[in-house]
Amino acid sequence: MAKILLVDDDTELTALLTDILELEGFDVCEANNGEQGLAMVDDSIDLILLDVMMPKLNGTEMLRRLRENHSIPVLMLTAKGEEIDRVIGLELGADDYLPKPFSDRELLARMRAILRRTQHSHSKADAEPECLRCQDIEVYPGRQEVTCQGQLIDMTGTELALLSYLIEHPGKIIAKEELSLEVLGKRLAPFDRAIDMHISNVRKKLPERQDGKPRIKTLRGKGYLLVNESTQ
Repeated sequence: MAKILLVDDDTELTALLTDILELEGFDVCEANNGEQGLAMVDDSIDLILLDVMMPKLNGTEMLRRLRENHSIPVLMLTAKGEEIDRVIGLELGADDYLPKPFSDRELLARMRAILRRTQHSHSKADAEPECLRCQDIEVYPGRQEVTCQGQLIDMTGTELALLSYLIEHPGKIIAKEELSLEVLGKRLAPFDRAIDMHISNVRKKLPERQDGKPRIKTLRGKGYLLVNESTQ
């Protein structure tokens, strides 16, 4: 049973969502502001549903502080039209966002997509570590670890999953639609910048290649490509 931390100051909404999620088999705990939410974070939490606009400590600042010590997946809940909040949330390491108002079905689908990634990785943790390699990058999905040039790189679960998918297809152009479906578990919607922001975060975290080539190329209108030795 996955444990969900729901952080939102709308008490009517949290009560409704708690009922829905518990009927779906989730263990839910509630917080009504960012300070309370941070105080409730521990290793038993599998996913955080985090509202942006809250008193005392808003969702953006809570996420910023959370990412200093924790890699727990976060699904941001944003008001319709708050694009800047979504972009900032993704830059700070949110796994995905869902604009309000949303349907129960859409929320559950987004949650399960995130949990599938993290729980699949945890199920491998006790097995022989699988390693994905591309040049000087090594990814261990079971341990949720990335190293590059011998350095341990701190990445969120979504960033790691995205990098893993690119490594599995080196030198191949991967469309944003494919990345959204395979990594985020959702169809690419118009003006959805989640994949772009996750790619940007991965680029920033990986050190430069010794030969000066970019690690990930953007091909406008086509998608992204992980540069390997044979890529021109």
